[in-house]
Amino acid sequence: MSLRVYGDRPIQTLPGLKTRPTPSRVREAVFNIWQGRIEHCRWLDICTGSGAMAAEALLRGADAVVGIEQSGGACKLIKHNLEKIVRPAQFFNIHRGDALKVIPKLVSQPYAQFDLVYFDPPYQSDLYEAVLTALPPLLATDATVAVEHSPSRYLADAIGDLVKRDRRKYGQTAITFYELTQPIAII
Repeated sequence: MSLRVYGDRPIQTLPGLKTRPTPSRVREAVFNIWQGRIEHCRWLDICTGSGAMAAEALLRGADAVVGIEQSGGACKLIKHNLEKIVRPAQFFNIHRGDALKVIPKLVSQPYAQFDLVYFDPPYQSDLYEAVLTALPPLLATDATVAVEHSPSRYLADAIGDLVKRDRRKYGQTAITFYELTQPIAII
């Protein structure tokens, strides 16, 4: 199975909906909202799934893309897809594992101050609050976090050090945007 990303580039996806790709309309909307911030950004993709958002970030000029995905099969396919897309000056890495276990390990990495974060867990998961609470040490001062979820799911106005800035609905998908309430001191 495949889908097309920015520039009409095909990427392979796993069959079925286990790694539910973000709908093209939603991908386009998020990248339009962030259009002035993608080039040279550091992008974190949590629950990477099909890898479509990570692929689009690289194609649109992100300097670094880091993904977290639990499925081993999805990780292999994402790496395969991104190897075809990445340019020499770009970097990508996909970490296999539970997001809540991987996030603390990323803090010590040289690319750990992310500008843009896309978080797309299974809609029925209980990861939302826990992951959003764990994210601030990985965020650049002016970072924005986009959270994909069901429109019927309520996400709090503030979670830990993050505050809701916007919410958009696209059919059966909603995106809530968070930013830091105040800069996090780097020690």
